[in-house]
Amino acid sequence: MGPPALRVGILGAANIARGFIAGVKPSTRIVVAAVASRSSDKAERFARETGVARFHSSYEALLADPAIDAVYNPLPNSMHAEWSIRACEAGKHVLCEKPLCASAAEAHAMFEAARRNGVHLVEGFPYRAQPQTLKLLEIIDSGDIGKLQLIQASFGFTLAAGPNIRLDAGLAGGSLMDAGTYPVSLIRMVSKERPARVQAVARWASGVDHALAATLEFESGLLAQATCSFSTSAHRQALIAGTGGVIQTPFLNHPPLDRPAELLVKRGTGANKDFERIQVPAVNGFLAEAESFAALVRGSSPDWDGASPEESIDIAMTLEGILRSARTGQPVTLPR
Repeated sequence: MGPPALRVGILGAANIARGFIAGVKPSTRIVVAAVASRSSDKAERFARETGVARFHSSYEALLADPAIDAVYNPLPNSMHAEWSIRACEAGKHVLCEKPLCASAAEAHAMFEAARRNGVHLVEGFPYRAQPQTLKLLEIIDSGDIGKLQLIQASFGFTLAAGPNIRLDAGLAGGSLMDAGTYPVSLIRMVSKERPARVQAVARWASGVDHALAATLEFESGLLAQATCSFSTSAHRQALIAGTGGVIQTPFLNHPPLDRPAELLVKRGTGANKDFERIQVPAVNGFLAEAESFAALVRGSSPDWDGASPEESIDIAMTLEGILRSARTGQPVTLPR
């Protein structure tokens, strides 16, 4: 008999919360037990539409609910720090949507609140729990592609017309803080180090970046490029090149479930070397991520398949530096 299912409460009625609820529904390790909104009518309607048993008419009421073990925080970016800290202070573990927060100072404060209250706080990147990503890391760690030299990672799509919190500067919106968090997190995951210097350019509208390209330099000699956009055909791809081989990956959150996910791997330095297609199971990323979180919280596994606190702090610092560079037109050296 395993540990009891982790009872999760959701802050807000964001569209991504619907995907999370649907994704974790098959799990026996985690259950969405309640949702909260700032209005009773909205909370009740959201709970009914998603099949969640209970609802609260305020975030505070959900945090005070003794039947909730942990919180999933998909609120707007600018609200992640405040409500994740308040959840920690209420004794709840926290799975916070990416980006963890809007600044490195907020990231430090969030992890300090988790440490002080004896709870786990993690940043949600569903692709990190995918078998595809675990295989990617296995290949890199094996030394099969040698010492890493170059990484290129990009994610973009066309934003639908109409009002959107992604375009609200007051809510820490913009393409970097949405799509761009994925390339930056992948680069940090693979490099295993914080960039030493970043430089970026962006295209701006309504106070936020609609497209951005950044170069990241590392003390090890590694160079990386991250690009993101709200105005391209949907694409998501990374190329990781080492002294002895190359990997290409779409690093998807949710690969199509009707076929295996794939990595393309070339071992060797010759131009005539063929890429090998490596197939791994495709799973719902919310499900894989949530079950890894539940195992961490319940103590059935010491490992968490997502970003470590150190990685999340580095990601926050990197995003902050990239935005500063894009605004000023100058390179930014990150603190060591």
